[in-house]
Amino acid sequence: MQNFAMSMLWFWSAYLLVTCVGILHTVFNIYVLKMSPMDAHGMGEGYERTKPWHPLYNSLLFSLFGWLYMRGLAVPSLGEALTTGAVWAGICVVFDLFGWVLVKHPWSLTFREFYIDYQPWITLIYLAIFLGPAVGFLCVH
Repeated sequence: MQNFAMSMLWFWSAYLLVTCVGILHTVFNIYVLKMSPMDAHGMGEGYERTKPWHPLYNSLLFSLFGWLYMRGLAVPSLGEALTTGAVWAGICVVFDLFGWVLVKHPWSLTFREFYIDYQPWITLIYLAIFLGPAVGFLCVH
């Protein structure tokens, strides 16, 4: 990677923003659209109805932040974009395991809930994150 520090700045910015958008969408569904919240039986309709939107959030935001990263490089290339996307997706897989499965909090899920029951959305999300810098590269050129 040509600029790992800058790549991480854009990656974590996108990751935090996409997480906030997902949370705000869930809150909107619960309080404005009056969908059911999380309870002892599951995450609730307010969250469940956001799932098909998660790949879209990730596609848009990781492509935007991939574009910001690629635009700042002296020599942007498709190879750089694919390497960056692989690093970003790899970090997400590991960080998600800790942040959403292993560390217990009110919104944590089991391994099965996150990696199996969350299909096809989680796969599409990781694909969007991987392709984000490549989409950004294509927009630079």
